[in-house]
Amino acid sequence: MAELRSIEMTSQLFEYIVAHGAHDPVYDEIRAETLRATGGSAGMQIGQDQFALLTLLTKLVGARFAIEVGTFTGTSAIAIAKGLAEGGKLFCCDISEEWTAIARHHWAAAGLADRIELRLGPALETINRLTPNPVLDLAFIDADKTGYLDYYEALLPRLRSGGLLIADNTLWSGRVADPDVNDEETKAIRLFNDRVAADDRCEAVILAIGDGVTLCLKA
Repeated sequence: MAELRSIEMTSQLFEYIVAHGAHDPVYDEIRAETLRATGGSAGMQIGQDQFALLTLLTKLVGARFAIEVGTFTGTSAIAIAKGLAEGGKLFCCDISEEWTAIARHHWAAAGLADRIELRLGPALETINRLTPNPVLDLAFIDADKTGYLDYYEALLPRLRSGGLLIADNTLWSGRVADPDVNDEETKAIRLFNDRVAADDRCEAVILAIGDGVTLCLKA
């Protein structure tokens, strides 16, 4: 049995993490509006620690051209756009005009609107319409779970060697490891995780941050 090396995440510990490098006031503003718009729920929004991680990863790979599948109210888009190299562009795929209207407002307020291009419509259609150039440096998937594998297969070939694909919610509140849970979304995430783990086109790791974040570095 693998050695378990982890600590329990508490509210106190999470606040400590945020206070030591994971806090951005832009995140607070988007979360507050998201809570108002949803009536008190922001479950589809990434956490503050993930926000900081996305910006850092974007910088680490030197990303100029990136894409995200699933934008919601724009939190992850800001995190990625902040980390883009000079002249960079982020393509955002979503189907909701309502939620992305909130996103557009905050992108402008953060001074990042010129770095972000929103494309409304089914994500696979948007991806398939992308021109071969520029080649993508980074991709972030945080959308319908049953579509994860299709998004992965569509995006990985478009990434440059050394490019990074990131997928959120890949631990699915722990349900992926529970054999008694077999709803369609859980099965889809399991299928995605199995495919990534066996794919020799990339090196991958699942981080136990938030609801699980998978990093895939293209060979």
